[in-house]
Amino acid sequence: MENKVRILIVEDDMIIGANLTLQLTHLGYEVTGVESRGEDAMAHALTNTPDIILMDINLKGTLNGIETVAAIQTKIDIPIIYLTANSDDATFSKAKETHPRAFITKPFNKLDLQRTIALAVEQLKDTKNSRTSAQEVEVMNDRIFVRHNGKMEKLLLEDILYVEADRNYCKIKTGATAYLLSSTLKTMEEKLPASQFIRVHRSYIVNIPKLDVVAEGHLEIGRKVIPLSKTHKELLFGRLRMI
Repeated sequence: MENKVRILIVEDDMIIGANLTLQLTHLGYEVTGVESRGEDAMAHALTNTPDIILMDINLKGTLNGIETVAAIQTKIDIPIIYLTANSDDATFSKAKETHPRAFITKPFNKLDLQRTIALAVEQLKDTKNSRTSAQEVEVMNDRIFVRHNGKMEKLLLEDILYVEADRNYCKIKTGATAYLLSSTLKTMEEKLPASQFIRVHRSYIVNIPKLDVVAEGHLEIGRKVIPLSKTHKELLFGRLRMI
């Protein structure tokens, strides 16, 4: 069965948020959560990696919706649909700088919501297909180039902490940024040098020199706890004895 499109709702009016949740669920989407503050929305997006974010421009907290999107985009690329009661040119121009997929002006009706999200979903599929056909990862000696925000960015292998499977994607985690790629973990395992990276779980590849803790059933890199499966433990321990 095809995975449902996962949507994060960021809305400071909880009644509207609850109504959106019901409508989206009825339309067959999965709502990953409803957040009312920009800071919480950013944490949620980085942890749960939704496919689309419905973002209210006026939010509680120190960050408004536009600032929240800009902050998220420094870490991960997720399509944005803005919800707003402000239709003035200044707000529109500022929001446009973050390259949203669409705007929905409040008050909106069910048909507007349905059609706007359906179009965004089709664009999302097209993007995934184009990424699949385009080279997303290129490894060269001590560095890797990954496609991020429409361009190839350089990452030094020594800066990569781990790679995590995320459904049909994988996430490369460095100290400051998470790069979401439409590649499988198996593809990344084949591309990364085996002398430095090792699969430790069906969902994780780790950079061996970055390991801080190695226990019977888990590993730690920084404050991140990573499961260690029985099928991969013996190979890891063998590699560590060779270091």
